[in-house]
Amino acid sequence: MSGDARRSIESKSQKLKAPSMPNTFHLEIVTPEKMIVRDDAEEMQIPGKGGYLGILPGHAPLITELSAGELSYRNGGQTHRYAVVWGFAEVLPDKVTVLAEAAERPEDINVNLARDQKQRAEEHLKNGKSEDDFTRAEEELKAAETRLEVAGKRA
Repeated sequence: MSGDARRSIESKSQKLKAPSMPNTFHLEIVTPEKMIVRDDAEEMQIPGKGGYLGILPGHAPLITELSAGELSYRNGGQTHRYAVVWGFAEVLPDKVTVLAEAAERPEDINVNLARDQKQRAEEHLKNGKSEDDFTRAEEELKAAETRLEVAGKRA
């Protein structure tokens, strides 16, 4: 094969290669009070209403409601954790935006307050009079348990 033919084949094969996927995506976590996180992430787990969602760069676009749970993301080999309580997440191939009612790092969680909240929620579950009372108490209990679980993972 001549040199010109070889260069032509190599040129065509380079054009046919799929574009490389990015290794990270931009992440923003926002609460009504402030911007909590503005960082890049290699992967993340978010507590969707129907269960946890794993997010990688290039993920298909979606919008999901969040439930109380642990949101975690990894960047540079380090894992960052947050206790989040209700909100929404918008996932795009190169960016994830989380709008949460509350988001706390493990070291910012007041464990005594979370224990008190858990105890009050358990009392409301026992003494609730309506379905709304039980639903609200279950949500409060889940939020308190999440805060305690995430607080237990302090670095």
